[in-house]
Amino acid sequence: MKVYFHFNIDGFSNCYVVTNEKTMEALIIDPGKITKEILEQLENGPYNLTAVLITHNHKSHIRGLNTIKKIYTPKVYAADFDIAGSEETILNGDGIIYAAGLQVTHLALPGHSSDSMAYKIGHIVFTGDTIFAGMISNTSSTYARRTLVSNLATKIMSQQDDIILMPGHGPPTTLAAEKNFNEAFLKGPIEDIR
Repeated sequence: MKVYFHFNIDGFSNCYVVTNEKTMEALIIDPGKITKEILEQLENGPYNLTAVLITHNHKSHIRGLNTIKKIYTPKVYAADFDIAGSEETILNGDGIIYAAGLQVTHLALPGHSSDSMAYKIGHIVFTGDTIFAGMISNTSSTYARRTLVSNLATKIMSQQDDIILMPGHGPPTTLAAEKNFNEAFLKGPIEDIR
């Protein structure tokens, strides 16, 4: 498996192309903008684009989806029906799917948005807008923040320290760094976080 980073200047968001070198398949996570570089990467592989994983329904993460659908016929996975487009690809809660010949664990992390998902492939978690290097995402209420922190604590922070976090915005980080330096997890029990 190889992971390629693409920066979307329009929304200052990250898009990731994940390739399976054995099957020559690829998937895209959060196609905020489909650039010439992304298309060349897929075509020059050549990789068969079989899936698109959406972390949440915000324009800076989905704007390029229509372009992808005009060129390729991937399955689109999301927790939002308007994006996924069929009952077959709507993600509900936590679970496992197989895309591009890879096992993908999807984790529901509502808080930033009701449909927020993270995707774990190997030792990498693509976190969307749930957690960034040194901070967690903004939320609309104290309840949403507590829900997000609680879910992050049980589903992400409980994993091995060598996990790499690839966020929807900003640089990558490691789980070890977030456990040691992210203020959301240094304040004590979840009940104390306001």
